[in-house]
Amino acid sequence: MDNEYLLKKWLNNELTDTEKELFSKQNDFAFNQKIIDSAKHFKASSHTTIKDFEAFRKDYNKQKTLKLNTEWYKPYLRIAAILVITLGVYFSFFYNQTINVKTQIGQKITVELPDYSQVELNALSSIKYKEKNWDKNRTLNLIGEAYFKVAKGKTFDVVTTDGIVTVVGTEFNVKNRENYFEVHCFEGIVKIKSDTIIRQLIAGNMLKIYKGQFSQSQTSLLVPDWSVNKSSFENIELNDVFMELERQYNIQITTENINLNRLFTGGFIHDNLKNALLSITKPLDLSYKWLSKNSIVIYEVKN
Repeated sequence: MDNEYLLKKWLNNELTDTEKELFSKQNDFAFNQKIIDSAKHFKASSHTTIKDFEAFRKDYNKQKTLKLNTEWYKPYLRIAAILVITLGVYFSFFYNQTINVKTQIGQKITVELPDYSQVELNALSSIKYKEKNWDKNRTLNLIGEAYFKVAKGKTFDVVTTDGIVTVVGTEFNVKNRENYFEVHCFEGIVKIKSDTIIRQLIAGNMLKIYKGQFSQSQTSLLVPDWSVNKSSFENIELNDVFMELERQYNIQITTENINLNRLFTGGFIHDNLKNALLSITKPLDLSYKWLSKNSIVIYEVKN
């Protein structure tokens, strides 16, 4: 007979005399009997007496009133939480963000920095800096060419791929093009560090590292030529001259049978493309023709 069946009937006191005799002979009968005997001596612990309905109602209303008195400030807590999160996002994203300023082809703009220093950007140039703690860390990155008028204050660093220019308060121009690094000091003192080269320039001096060649000379300019719509070159390869012409005018230049490594000394203006082309081509016995609205081919004149 199934043991589980007998156990169930035994617990319900439903066993017949024959079933009782059979169940008492099972191996676990003594264990089961001990459990039943122990349960007879079990007493429930003391418990709280339930209050009458009126007392219960008073306690309930009291708790409800307390809850209502504390609910009023929850909307304000939500508003405060939103305000804290919003301010956190503002200060972490906007206040700490990096400022990027870029110019397009033929565009020149003047940027005022947080300390009222001014940066005039040449065409296709860019600067990048952080506004936070600017007075304590006046550092910006330059790609291209820019003319700086730095307000007095802590050290001012212009970081380029070819070197770092450091000043306190002065006026200077930095040119950072491919294989072309040039610094003109117009006022004050400029410190330059490029790889192993460390130089200090005073007003009227310039430094140039072009195609890996270092040179230092004097200049009589009071401001950079490009800031008054001119581009000037001294012993610069023709290819770089053409690239500068493309930056100042929205044109594409191709060449035919021209030595682009040929050195050029001269310049061109930024407000008249025809005169600019003649200023470059005529001294070198070159000529040009239009291929389309914005495309020019420059070629050598055959005698």
